[in-house]
Amino acid sequence: MSRLGFKCVVYHGETCLGELDAIPVSDQGFQFPGNEIRIHHISPHSERCPPLSVLQTISSFSVRCKLESSFPGEQSHLINLHASCFYECKTAVVVLGDEEIHLVAMPSKQKKFPCFWCYSVPMGLYNSSLALLNLRCLAIVFDLDETLIVANTMKSFEDRIETLRGWLARETDPVRISGMSGELKRYADDRALLKQYAENDYVVDNGKMFRVQMEEVPQLSESHEKVVRPIIRLQEKGIVITRINPEIRDTSVLVRLRPAWEDLRSYLTAKGRKRFEVYVCTMAERDYALEIWRLLDPEAHLISSRQLLDRVVCVKSGK
Repeated sequence: MSRLGFKCVVYHGETCLGELDAIPVSDQGFQFPGNEIRIHHISPHSERCPPLSVLQTISSFSVRCKLESSFPGEQSHLINLHASCFYECKTAVVVLGDEEIHLVAMPSKQKKFPCFWCYSVPMGLYNSSLALLNLRCLAIVFDLDETLIVANTMKSFEDRIETLRGWLARETDPVRISGMSGELKRYADDRALLKQYAENDYVVDNGKMFRVQMEEVPQLSESHEKVVRPIIRLQEKGIVITRINPEIRDTSVLVRLRPAWEDLRSYLTAKGRKRFEVYVCTMAERDYALEIWRLLDPEAHLISSRQLLDRVVCVKSGK
């Protein structure tokens, strides 16, 4: 340990750039493993905010440690790294497990003595934040069930109908009875449509027959198998009937899109410019969530196909 702190050797890839003193910050107790600072990559350019401002906002910690050079001779590689990061609004990134340590170039009174402040953030958070800031977009996170859509399987229809019948049997208020009766009829009608679809691959609505149309689902990665789903769309009612696993009829689902969804989707992509970066967070199973989002955003205007696996997040209850 030097008089300033722990002396660390700095590498970018396999190239040794020189030595810096890692000066501990009170109550942090942070130290680079083996006193080696191995830079994994250089961050993207921040167009709108200095990296220091971004990291002070998104990091759960204050400065983890400070890096300074006490070497009297010139360390040209470190000086060049410092100048590049400082003037181009970039950071040098060290990856430690699922964390990124960002080395932020700070002004130095002595030009030949580079100085960095170190901030830790979860993997990918800094780049995501930069993308939103650079694009001047905000992030918007959608839930699916009971928010953008109402979806039911045969089992959930039966459960809802049974529950409503129980409430009706105990209700005495005529207004509430009327409302519940109307809801019960809607559930029964929708259940009848889903039953026809699950058994016959067609439905009859208002005397008109609608047969399934086979829709190919875009492959989200090379590891995903090609999927073709039998779909029925009742546009006037805002209903789509799909099958999560095309081979298993019991996975048939009737989906009602919220009436205002098309207006909201149009607003989010108005004039061909994305106003928001869209994410989905749901407790639903992944295959179900991906299919429901495909129905909501069939042309992938809100979330591109290459981003979908990262942008649709399925969480467990209580997480």
